[in-house]
Amino acid sequence: MNLSFNIAERGDGSYRLLAILRWVMVVIFVSFGMQKFTPQSAQGIAQFISNSPLVFWLQVFGLRGEAYVLGVVELGIAVLLAAGAFSPLLSAIGSFMGVVTFVVTWSFFFTTPGVVKWSVSWDPMAWNLAGEFLFKDIVLLCVCVVLLLASLPRSLVPLRTK
Repeated sequence: MNLSFNIAERGDGSYRLLAILRWVMVVIFVSFGMQKFTPQSAQGIAQFISNSPLVFWLQVFGLRGEAYVLGVVELGIAVLLAAGAFSPLLSAIGSFMGVVTFVVTWSFFFTTPGVVKWSVSWDPMAWNLAGEFLFKDIVLLCVCVVLLLASLPRSLVPLRTK
């Protein structure tokens, strides 16, 4: 079984274009990570963390501490994704951590009270600004999934040809 990981930067054709997605995600994770070191961001994410069954435990670090922990994680993901341009295994690890990050973030959409109000009207789903903020993470989750699948060995992802 061939377990050699892959990176877009060494790929051919359309596979090589995935390198653009990597560097976009690096910029996004650096931006998100740096924001977590501001008081505004710490206060902004507190409602999501306190209502989440996945990351509620971050509250033990306090309001600023929980944001710092997330900021360090996001900056770490950015480093792994950047290093992933040279190391296929780091590409897979960074992409996987990105997937986990956005799955957790997307879960806030369902666990934070008041973000979504479901109705049986012409507008079946109405969300507030926090909901709109979270909704974009579907795209970022998909980008990380694509990067992860592209990084994995062909033997683990048989549909990929290059």
